[in-house]
Amino acid sequence: MLTDIPATGARPGAPGGVVKDTTTAGFRQDAITESMNQPVLVDFWSPRSPACKALSAVLERIVAATGGKVKLVRLNVDEHPAVFSQIGQQLGLEGVPAVIALDRGRPVDMFSGAVPEADVKAFVMRLIGPSEIDQLLEEADRLAGAGDHAQASEIFTHVIREEPDNVRAYAGLAKGQLDLGQPANARQVLEMVPPEKAADPALAGVRAALELAEQAESLGDLTALEQKVEANGDDYQARFDLALGLNANGRRDEAVDQLVAIARRDRTWNEEAARKQLLQFFEAWGLMDPAAIRGRRQLSTLIFS
Repeated sequence: MLTDIPATGARPGAPGGVVKDTTTAGFRQDAITESMNQPVLVDFWSPRSPACKALSAVLERIVAATGGKVKLVRLNVDEHPAVFSQIGQQLGLEGVPAVIALDRGRPVDMFSGAVPEADVKAFVMRLIGPSEIDQLLEEADRLAGAGDHAQASEIFTHVIREEPDNVRAYAGLAKGQLDLGQPANARQVLEMVPPEKAADPALAGVRAALELAEQAESLGDLTALEQKVEANGDDYQARFDLALGLNANGRRDEAVDQLVAIARRDRTWNEEAARKQLLQFFEAWGLMDPAAIRGRRQLSTLIFS
């Protein structure tokens, strides 16, 4: 077991920071015993390995960002091969870089080899659970889903004050304004996003929804468009405009039907405008929206027919 590793010569006292280099003698105190207080990551590394050095730097950044919720203990396997040899046999680790996560004296997760920084961050987040900010965002999403946009907006605004580059908060705040029928306010929110984050994929859906809302603002009452389509089914522009208006009124399935009707009659009309508009709808609605799923099926049938 890990607790069988010798502690002879272990340094007294708890580690002073979130990152510490340990030895064979100090491993039990620095890693196993310390994991009784908070989770500990053990980074087995070699100064001869560029991959080890790169991973160590990534681990230090991510652990520092947890604010002390996780500690990082590094062991140079060239100088202290006995510890890695023993643990490697127990856990099936064959080489470095290798990382194990300890919690309450026991290994709970591990990985080896060079992995992307996003995966390392996810590894650490699994260990400590969602951050306070993540919990706030989950609550804001819940409130928005229940229609309490006022409370949700307060939370999103609080998160932005705490983390000015949190694109999820900007997206939630902007979407709330759209749901309240305030596209101008939604655009103001998106204009506040830091330039380096403006192209973040997390904002794509709300940007698409905003563009749709702005297009629909000029359409006015839909009765005239419905009458035009009823009188002339080949009035593609009227159908197209009607689809925009129906979407703005939350009638998504009907909006899909109008665009599919255009594509079925003349797929190339206005440089495939109907197909392109359907794709924008799907992006704005989200991947798992029922109307988007239904619309993608209909579009696929047309494309492959």
